[in-house]
Amino acid sequence: MNPESDLAAATWRTSSYSNADGGSCVEVAGNVPGLVPVRDTKLAHSPVLTFPAGSWTAFVSALRLPAGGGFSG
Repeated sequence: MNPESDLAAATWRTSSYSNADGGSCVEVAGNVPGLVPVRDTKLAHSPVLTFPAGSWTAFVSALRLPAGGGFSG
């Protein structure tokens, strides 16, 4: 797999928590099989963090848990 060619065709979507004020915003691409690329909305050509899809799902799920019920270690 060539990450650069895969990301060239990525379809990016902005987080629903982003706003027009230029705050801490991220974009994710959902059309890269098995991976979740993440980048800074304001810096579209900046480096991309790429996570295995299962790890990203676990991370997002943990964020949705009540306080104190997230990651354990």
